[in-house]
Amino acid sequence: MTARIGVVTFPGSLDDRDTQRAIRLAGAEPVALWHKDKDLKQVDAVVLCGGFSYGDYLRAGAIARFSPVMEPVVEQAKAGLPVLGICNGFQILTEAHLLPGAMLGNDHLHFICRDQKLRVENAETSWTGDYRAGQEIHIPLKNMDGRYVADEYTLDQLEAEGRVAFRYLDHNPNGSLRDIAGITNEAGNVVGLMPHPEHAVEPLIGSGRTDGLPFFTSILKKLVNA
Repeated sequence: MTARIGVVTFPGSLDDRDTQRAIRLAGAEPVALWHKDKDLKQVDAVVLCGGFSYGDYLRAGAIARFSPVMEPVVEQAKAGLPVLGICNGFQILTEAHLLPGAMLGNDHLHFICRDQKLRVENAETSWTGDYRAGQEIHIPLKNMDGRYVADEYTLDQLEAEGRVAFRYLDHNPNGSLRDIAGITNEAGNVVGLMPHPEHAVEPLIGSGRTDGLPFFTSILKKLVNA
C-alpha cells in the first residue's frame, strides 16, 4: 500500500504544489489538505508547507495555528503522527506548541533568498533517517521571519537531548540562536526546518541539487517499515 502524506494549504501558502511534487518523486502519494478541513483523510504523515499563511499578520504562523485543520494535526502529532513544518510550517509548529521556541524577524530586517549550507545534527527522526549525522548539505532558504529564539534553558535542553536537527554552516543567515536551522520534538516525529527541502529534489530545477529529497524518502521508509 502506498504511503499517503498530507500537505496543508493555508491562505497564503506558496509551496504546497512543490511539496506535493517532492512527495511524489519520493514514491509516496501526496494528499491535498485545506486549512478548513477537520478530517486529515487518514494520511500517514503531514507536511505544513512554506509561504505566508494569512499574510503573516500578527506574526508568522500565529493565525494559521487556529485553523480548523490544526486541531487534528496537533492531536494526532501528540499521538505519534509524523509532521514536518517547512519555513512557515516551522513557524506554525512553534505557535501550536508542538515545538519549543519562537521565530522572529531576521536580525538584518531583510527578506533573504539563497542556497544555504547546513549540517545534519540528528539523523534519527522520522524525517531525517536517510541522512547521516554530520552530513553537510545545501538547501534553499527564503524567509523574512527565520530567526529561531528560545530561552537558555530550552536551548540547553535541545542540545542535551540531541533535538537540534539541523544547524547553519559558514554563515548564519538570520541570527538564529546557536545557528539552529531545524529542531525536533522529543519523540522525533515532529520536525521543523527553516530552509526548503522541496526546492532541492531534482537536478534540473530549483537549486540544481537533490539534497532535500531524503526528507521525503526518509518518511516513506519510516512508514513502510513501521
